[in-house]
Amino acid sequence: MKTIKHSRQRDAIYNFLCTRKDHPTADIVYNNILPEFPNISLGTVYRNLSLLTELGQIQKISCGDNSEHFDADISSHNHFYCRKCKAVIDLPMENIDFIETLASNSFGGKIESHKTYFVGICENCLNENM
Repeated sequence: MKTIKHSRQRDAIYNFLCTRKDHPTADIVYNNILPEFPNISLGTVYRNLSLLTELGQIQKISCGDNSEHFDADISSHNHFYCRKCKAVIDLPMENIDFIETLASNSFGGKIESHKTYFVGICENCLNENM
């Protein structure tokens, strides 16, 4: 097993994500970590986000908007992606893990997990148009 060297920068990135519910992008993480680590590069932030994802400490959410969002809440939950403002929001709802069983019924392989996100217009954007 590979030993991973402790990093204050990685700790700061993880701790920052733990304070957020808005699923920030790497750029947002970078801009918020920069005051504490003025010499940190965006590449370092990306590498640490990838490592934290690989270690299972955070999750990466890709919604097709050419950016990745990050979430320190690794519990099984769903997300909503707003087409207008590009926000990624936790979507509290009943557990739908049964879809793995439904999918398995018509699939010859082995399904191990799934990622579900819903797409539309968030409440804030809808209210702007009123």
